[in-house]
Parts: sequence; structure tokens; C-alpha cells
Amino acid sequence: TKTDELIALDKKVRKPAKIFAYVFGSISSLIFGTGMCLSMKVIFASLSLAVGIGIGVFGMALCVLNYFLYKKIVAKRKKRYREKILSLCDDVLTQNA
Repeated sequence: TKTDELIALDKKVRKPAKIFAYVFGSISSLIFGTGMCLSMKVIFASLSLAVGIGIGVFGMALCVLNYFLYKKIVAKRKKRYREKILSLCDDVLTQNA
């Protein structure tokens, strides 16, 4: 049905953005955690506290950036499929009216 097509199209729009967000978020969380471990001298005790804090802040910035990248990817993909989405929405609304 048209509703099923619309749901499938929504998945097609959001799935690549979700995959990117999960992978990028995991990597940035690992960077953040490495910075925390370095600053607490859990690993590589010879490195200074400042290096650990710098890496941690960089990882935290990447974690925050992940949200905005996700939104940008979804917006770009919505723009690509806009015409088809709107036509399917119109069809669904006219069927239910």
C-alpha cells in the first residue's frame, strides 16, 4: 500500500544517517574515553594530564558534533526524496479523506 511505501521510504532516508551516527558516535566515545584514561593516568602514566584533557575534550566535541552531522545527513536525504515523499503523503491523505 501507499502507507507501506511511505514507511519504506522513510527507512531508506534515515538508515544511512543512523549507521553513520552509530559508527561515528562509537569512535568519538572511544576517543573521549581514551582521553579520560590518559588524564587519570590509567594508561600511559608518563603522559601529562594536559594531553589527556586535550584528547578528552576533542572526543567530547566529536560526540556533540555527531548530532549535527546526523541532522544534516537526514536533511540532505530528505531533500533528495522530497518529491516522492510528498506525492505519497498526498495520496495517503486523499485516500483517508
